[in-house]
Amino acid sequence: MGNIIDTLNKNQMEELERQYAIYSSGVSEIIPAAELKEKIAKSIASGIPMKIKLGLDPSAPDVHIGHTVVLNKLKQFQENGHIIQLIIGDFTGKIGDPTGKSTARKQLTNEEVKHNAQTYFEQFGKVLDMSKVELHYNSKWLSRLNFEDVIHLAGSVTVARLLERNDFSNRLEEGKPISLHEFFYPLMQGYDSVMLESDVELGGTDQHFNVLMGRQLQEHFGKEKQVVILLPLLEGLDGVEKMSKSKHNYIGIDDAPNDMYGKTMSIPDELMTKYFDLATDLTLEEKHRIKAELSEGNLHPRDAKMLLSRTFVRMYHGEEAAAAAEKHFKTVFQKGSLPDEIPLVVWTGPKELLLIDLLVELNLLPSKSEARRMIAGGGVKVNGEKVQEIKTNLEIKEGTILQAGKRKFVQLTFMDE
Repeated sequence: MGNIIDTLNKNQMEELERQYAIYSSGVSEIIPAAELKEKIAKSIASGIPMKIKLGLDPSAPDVHIGHTVVLNKLKQFQENGHIIQLIIGDFTGKIGDPTGKSTARKQLTNEEVKHNAQTYFEQFGKVLDMSKVELHYNSKWLSRLNFEDVIHLAGSVTVARLLERNDFSNRLEEGKPISLHEFFYPLMQGYDSVMLESDVELGGTDQHFNVLMGRQLQEHFGKEKQVVILLPLLEGLDGVEKMSKSKHNYIGIDDAPNDMYGKTMSIPDELMTKYFDLATDLTLEEKHRIKAELSEGNLHPRDAKMLLSRTFVRMYHGEEAAAAAEKHFKTVFQKGSLPDEIPLVVWTGPKELLLIDLLVELNLLPSKSEARRMIAGGGVKVNGEKVQEIKTNLEIKEGTILQAGKRKFVQLTFMDE
């Protein structure tokens, strides 16, 4: 395969460079990059599409914008005619991926796995053309392995190699238990690549060890080794932690249009280009243009953020909903009346509360008497609208924005139900 690039004609070479530029954009690492070019060249020359793998442990089915980083990369391969292999870990999901965990994960039941997998299918369809996706359940081959097969598989990797994983080595150093079955998770994920003869596997940077295991096992079983593409993890609305429902810093792809638009407007300015790069369906040229205009000061950060918000709503709800969400935002939050960054506060209290009590509870005002005076003076706004009635009983909704005075703002979000 090493000389295949030399056999391409001019048009084929241009196509190779075009595809490689798309696939390499926004990624953290390609292992190894030269082999990805060779695989693309082989596909162009032969007309045989590459097989692009993504493994899913269906333990958290609520898809948010952070999850779509890898889905958008899959979509790029799909749009160029390559085969997407989604592997539902109905077997491995019952064990639980130990990646990044300080304790063993709760094992899932068959019913939980099936329910979560169905939710994935429905939500992934908002990004991928699911009619052109190969869906595989890894129980099809893993449940057929006998004990001799398992011993042979285990013999392909050393304990020292497995302990290179930080989560395992950290638990060992801290004296925390590691169950033997957890060592088999990366082996099983790698074995999926052997059975499907995957050409490329995608994963987040936290999956570095697991996806490289597929490459190692393919070599062990005499298969052509897959290329690994690692994608960055997207920080959430707080700008610090990885986007996660448990961190309450996420934008869900099932969020209502107005909520999605409003949440996106609260991300830190410095993360905008990363969101454009990793989570939107804009072309490379559009992304480069936005980045250049922001850098040169020709595009105001607030206008860029409105474009990002509109893009997300358009991607998941359509053009009409995007236009309506932007109109709503402009109507409720007059341009320039809100700061670019509003602190996000997790609200765990009742969903309905006297506004006076809420203002004090959130430390926006020091006392109820001060809250009454501020409301009476027209200094309190809810979602950009001035509150007139002192005894207002407020229904608290996801994304509610409170303003006390000219400089104190908070946006409320809820704990998971």
